[in-house]
Amino acid sequence: MNFTLLKHEMRATVKLFSIIIAVLMLYIISIVYMYNPEMSNTLKQLMETMPEMMAAFGMSTIGNTLADFLSSYLYGFLLLILPLVFIIMLANKLIMGYIDNGSMAYLIATPNTRFKIVLTQAFFLMASIVILLSLTTSVAILFSEILFPNKLDIAAFLMLNLGLFLLHFAISGYCFLVSCSSKDLRTSYAYSTGVPILFYLIQALSNMGGSLEKLKYFTIYSLFAPEKLMAQDSSSVWMLGTLFLIGVLCYILAVRVFVKRDLYL
Repeated sequence: MNFTLLKHEMRATVKLFSIIIAVLMLYIISIVYMYNPEMSNTLKQLMETMPEMMAAFGMSTIGNTLADFLSSYLYGFLLLILPLVFIIMLANKLIMGYIDNGSMAYLIATPNTRFKIVLTQAFFLMASIVILLSLTTSVAILFSEILFPNKLDIAAFLMLNLGLFLLHFAISGYCFLVSCSSKDLRTSYAYSTGVPILFYLIQALSNMGGSLEKLKYFTIYSLFAPEKLMAQDSSSVWMLGTLFLIGVLCYILAVRVFVKRDLYL
């Protein structure tokens, strides 16, 4: 890899990363704090008032444990959408952003092969996701232990976050592939934003139940099932494997496409 480029990306991304992680941490701490009888009663009333709306965002139940509570109120919306925003912006910046502003010509002119450049960018995207989700997981565990000692099933919670990482790994692979193969930045943003958001909306509709429930088979988000992950259900193994395979294939294809494509710089 090109470590000079890697250091540059770290400096260029720190502001976006800091904003996303600050919002996530604030929300996570607030949700952990809400795990008490008074707030639980308020949330139950809210679910009774808007059952379909709450179900759409994965908040259909409070659960019997702290892990179930966090799963419902963090992993149905916030930890799906905010990391997605970060992934879309970063994936497009790392490849298509350089092509669009003409900087890619300077990168290719250096004594670095296309393979080395794209591999560095792919590694940085994956490493950023690992750091982002590792921090959110650590904060959730830390404040859970401070506010409610020994109430969180840490093993189940870590399994849940492994599933979350593999989901975002698969999505980031797709976004990176789009960034490597699109003809311009506008097209890249359109496809890398449109498809994941469409999948999420389909998942939200399927969560409402009834005749819409079958829609879950048309979205990648159906491969992320918090309740199965925490229960270590046997079906969660192939779901995680599928997400991993999607991510790996997308990244491999993205590298190949970038190395082989014609660049009009």
